[in-house]
Amino acid sequence: MRHDLQPTRRHVLAGLAGLSLALPAAAHAQVAALAPDSEADQSAALQAALDGATGRLALPAGRFRVSNIRFAPNLVVEGVPGATWLVANGAAIGGFLHQSGLVLRDVGFTGNSGSDPLFGLQGADTVTLERCHFSDSPGIALSIFQSAATVRDCTFTNHGDAAIHALDGKGFLATGNVISACANAGIRVWRSEQGPDGSILVNNRISDIEWVGGGNGQNGNGINVYLADEVIVADNHISDCAFTAVRLNTTSNCQVTGNICHTSGEVAIFSEFGYSGSVISNNVIDGAATGISITNLDSGGHIAVCSGNIVRNISPRSEVNPDTVPVGIYAEAEVAVTGNVVTNVPGVAIAAGFGSFMRAVAITGNVVYASDIGIGITVADDPGPVLIADNLIHDPRVGEIVGFRWTEIAEPDLRAVADRYPHVTIR
Repeated sequence: MRHDLQPTRRHVLAGLAGLSLALPAAAHAQVAALAPDSEADQSAALQAALDGATGRLALPAGRFRVSNIRFAPNLVVEGVPGATWLVANGAAIGGFLHQSGLVLRDVGFTGNSGSDPLFGLQGADTVTLERCHFSDSPGIALSIFQSAATVRDCTFTNHGDAAIHALDGKGFLATGNVISACANAGIRVWRSEQGPDGSILVNNRISDIEWVGGGNGQNGNGINVYLADEVIVADNHISDCAFTAVRLNTTSNCQVTGNICHTSGEVAIFSEFGYSGSVISNNVIDGAATGISITNLDSGGHIAVCSGNIVRNISPRSEVNPDTVPVGIYAEAEVAVTGNVVTNVPGVAIAAGFGSFMRAVAITGNVVYASDIGIGITVADDPGPVLIADNLIHDPRVGEIVGFRWTEIAEPDLRAVADRYPHVTIR
């Protein structure tokens, strides 16, 4: 999977850069000058109200057609819950640029913003969006670029790209949000170059994420973390994603814990390419083409813990990626696979390595039930060591511990011939 940051970055920033060049309003208007539900453009009146406000601005109920609004610093902007809507008029509704101290509460954002996001943060600090609604836009709903922001208890529905796209963040917290019916992504946390990010995505509900932007994995994900280190993805409910519930690509020291992942079209939880130090634990995966994949030793991917997960009801094939095979848990390099329960896999419940791509994998203390093959181990082309110990494999349809030469079964009972393979330790 390849990521092309440049088009996405242009979309995130398009329509926002010009906001800082707009002239300030000639006079401060009062909120009363706004005309609710008018078809006329309300941008000048809202801008004047924002510029004239001190501390707090309360917006009335109604729909207000606006574009390119510059939100002021050190201000709380509140609407009437569920009744105050800012409607895009062919461009971004507005943004908060290179300033600090903004709270947006109970404000709705909707409409046709063209190729721009509905709302954007750029170079901003100490920003909070809470109980806001974002609906029905053709692209990204909320873009966050080089900013520190908290997005809590907001709703995102029916967007043509990602609900939230955070790029090069300086501290991003997303909690308690409900995201549904978006194309390509629920939440993206990306960086232009790999480095510490520290975003925290916790207690969000994400569902019905489609795949319309093409590619083989950068789109169609509930949560996608790319080049961003030290990110926490915890206690989210993620369902019906075209590709993946949680996808880590080229990350370091990220945690994916306590999530419920239901009905993923490809791999439910992915740690891929040049990752290092992933913790994938205590998740429940029900329905996927592969449950958990910790892969790409060939790209430097290594070091992970996969523990305490429940993986069940794996599909025989993926409708979006024909290369995906039915596996419960797959690992390649410096990985401890321990204490997991894997059941109902029409393939290999727990697999280690592919050809020569395996090094230092421990598979211990797992429970496997009602799957074709309990544990599958590569025995091709001199792979690295693997330890298999203290696992309970019940009712396998083909074999308990099987040796694979690439995609073919080479040893139906690897335990009986383990002495032929010095890299395999079974006890």
